[in-house]
Amino acid sequence: MILEIKNLDVHYGRAHALQGVSLSFVEGIVAVVGRNGMGKTTLCNAITGLVSARGSVKLAGEEILGLAPNAITDKGVGYVPQGRRVWPSLSVDEHLRLVARKGPWTVERIYKTFPRLAERKRNGGAELSGGEQQMLAIARALLFNPKLLVMDEPTEGLAPVIVQQVSAMLKSLAAEGEIAVLLIEQNLGVAIDVADTIDVMVNGRIARSMPAAELAADRELQQRLLGVKMADEDVVQESPPRTEEVRILTVKRASDELVPEDDGERSLGGYTRWGSTAPLQESLPSEKPEARVVQFPVAQTAGRAAYIAGTFDTKGRELFYLRNCLEKLGLRTVTVDLATSGKPSPAMIHPREVARNHPKGESAVFTGDRGSAVSEMGLAFEHFVAQRRDLGGLISAGGSGGTALATQAMRRLPIGIPKVMVSTVASGDVKPYVGPSDICMMYSVTDISGINRISEKVLSNAAHALAGMIAYSRKSEKEETRPALGLTMFGLTTACVQAVCKLLEARYDCIVFHATGTGGQSMEKLVDSGLIAGVLDVTTTEIADELVGGVLTAGPARMDVFVKRPIPYVGSCGALDMVNFWAWDTVPEKFRGRNLYKHNPNVTLMRTTPEEMARIGRFIADKLNRMQGPVRFLIPEGGVSGIDAPGKPFWDPAADKMLFDTINSSFRSASNRKLVRLPHHINDPAFADALVAHFNEITQTAWPASLARTS
Repeated sequence: MILEIKNLDVHYGRAHALQGVSLSFVEGIVAVVGRNGMGKTTLCNAITGLVSARGSVKLAGEEILGLAPNAITDKGVGYVPQGRRVWPSLSVDEHLRLVARKGPWTVERIYKTFPRLAERKRNGGAELSGGEQQMLAIARALLFNPKLLVMDEPTEGLAPVIVQQVSAMLKSLAAEGEIAVLLIEQNLGVAIDVADTIDVMVNGRIARSMPAAELAADRELQQRLLGVKMADEDVVQESPPRTEEVRILTVKRASDELVPEDDGERSLGGYTRWGSTAPLQESLPSEKPEARVVQFPVAQTAGRAAYIAGTFDTKGRELFYLRNCLEKLGLRTVTVDLATSGKPSPAMIHPREVARNHPKGESAVFTGDRGSAVSEMGLAFEHFVAQRRDLGGLISAGGSGGTALATQAMRRLPIGIPKVMVSTVASGDVKPYVGPSDICMMYSVTDISGINRISEKVLSNAAHALAGMIAYSRKSEKEETRPALGLTMFGLTTACVQAVCKLLEARYDCIVFHATGTGGQSMEKLVDSGLIAGVLDVTTTEIADELVGGVLTAGPARMDVFVKRPIPYVGSCGALDMVNFWAWDTVPEKFRGRNLYKHNPNVTLMRTTPEEMARIGRFIADKLNRMQGPVRFLIPEGGVSGIDAPGKPFWDPAADKMLFDTINSSFRSASNRKLVRLPHHINDPAFADALVAHFNEITQTAWPASLARTS
C-alpha cells in the first residue's frame, strides 16, 4: 500500500473534524470529494503533519503519523495546498531551485513539463496568474520527488482551459506510475475524469468508496450523496405549485454572455460549485404576466477572489459561514487567519504567513503579549493585503478588537475595492475604524458568537453585499472623459473655490472636499488610489487644528501623499487663521482668553497667533520641499479667510505676515516647484484666476500632450 489510513481522528477543540477515517490504495489516483466543511482539507493536513491527529497513517508501510511536516516530506509526501501559497517575493526559478532534490524530477524537467513556467521563470510569485501559480505549486511539490502527491483543490478558481491542463497532467503522472496521487477536489467532473477510485466524505467520515466510473454513471447517487448535478445535466425538476410568478436570478461569471434564458419551466433546485456555474435563485414578485430572468454577473473567480479575514480561533464558525455563502454564489474565496493565540489554523492563509509581512518580521507579532500581538498583526495584515494581486474584495466579522484589526488593512486598500465589516461596534462612532476609506460597516445586532437565526441573516446579507460589489466593480460603460480634480473648501473659503470650479468645470470633473479632517483625508486617499489626477488644495486649515489642538485635524500625514504621488498640485493658505472647536462650552480652558468667534451654535473658531502661524508655516514648507512636483503654492497676502480681512474679527496682519514669511524663508524653490506671493484676499476673483492660471501652466508640462489639449 502506498497509503494506508486507519481510524484517523482530528479534533479542533470540541469539534470532531475527522471521525475514524480509513482509506488505502496501491497506485494511481484516488479522489476524495464532498461538500464544504466535510473535513477534506483537514484530512490533507493530518497526512502532512500540519494538524495533530490520532490513528494511523502509513506511507509504503512506514508509519508517518506524528512526524514533523518536514520529516513527512522527506519520507516521500509532496503537498499542493489549497490556495497555492506561493511566495510572492521569490521568482519562479528561485521557488524551484530552493526545493529541488536529487531524483527523476529536476528543474529542467519541470520546465519541459510546464513550458509556461519557463517563460515566466524570472517573475515573482505575486506576478503570476492563478493558473501559473497553481502550476508552480504543483511543480514545487514534484521537485521533492515524492512517492505520494497530496493535492488539495488544485483546480479551484482556475479557468476551464487551465483545468483541462491540470487534468491532463494528473493523468500523465498516473500513467507513468512514478507517483500516486491523493486528490481532494470540489470539481466532481475533474475527479471522475482523472481518478480511479472516489471516496465520498460526509461529516468527517468516508461514507462511500467506489470506482469513478460507477459514480459517473449514477446521477441519482451523485444527488443523494453530494446534492449535486453535473454541469452537462439537462434534466428539469418539477417545480412546486406557486401562486405568484417568479424571477430567477442567476449568478454567472462576468465573462459569460448576458443572454436571457428560455422562459420555459426551470428547476428551482440550485447547482453548486460542482458544476460549471453557480446560480443563485430567489423568488420575487413579478410585475408582468410572464416571468423574467435577470442575469447577475459575478467576477471571474480566476482573477479576483473574495478574502475572508479574521480570528479563526474565536470566530471561525462565523467566518466559514461567510465563506460558504460566497462560494455558493460562485466566488473563489481565500480565508486568512489573523489569530495570535498560536492554535492550529483551519484557514488557507496561516497567521504566521500573515505575520511575515510585518516590516520587522514574524517575531514582531508573536510577542507573547496579547495587546501588542493584536496591534502588530494589524500592521502585518495591512502590508499583506497590499501584496495580493487577486484580491477582489475583503470581508470580516468581529468585535471591537477584530474590527480594529481588519479595518486597518481595509483602510490601506484603494478606494473602490469592496470592503465589508460586520461588527458589534458598527452602531456607534465608527470614524476610528472607517476613516477616509469606503468601508461598508454592518451592525451585527447580536454578538458575533455562533450562528443563530439573527446572525445567519446578517452574515448572509453581508456576503451577498460583497458579492454584488465585486460583481459590479467594473468600469462603467460611460467612462468619465474629464480628468478628476480635487479641491479643498471651508465655509470661509467658499467664494474662492466656487469661482475656481466655475472656471474649470468644463474641462475637469471638480470634486470638492470639506476640510473638516476627514475631508482632507478622503481627498488624499483618492489621490493615493489613483482616482484624482490633480489637486487645488486651497484650504489647508486642517493643519492648524493638528498643530494647535483643534477638533478638525486630518493628522500629521496631511500633504504627505503628494510626496509619494507627484501629481499636479496647487496649494494655498485657506483658513489657516483659525482653529476649530465644537460649541462654545467645549473650548478647552487654556484657550478661553483667546480671540474666539462663534461661527454657529455648534462651531467655535479661535484665531491663530504669530507663534502658531510660524509652526504652521514650517510644517507646510517641509511638506512642499519634499514634493517632486509639479508644485505651485500661492500666498494671498490680503487675508486667508472670509473673516480675515480689515474690519473682520480675525484680521491680524502681524500673524498672517509671520505665516507668509516663514513659508517664504523655509521654502526651497526648484524648476518644478515655485512659491507665489500675491496681494489679493483669498476670496478675491483675481486670486481664483491666479490659482487656475498656475494650475493650467503646470498641467501643460505634467500631462501628456493629448490630455493637456483636452484640458
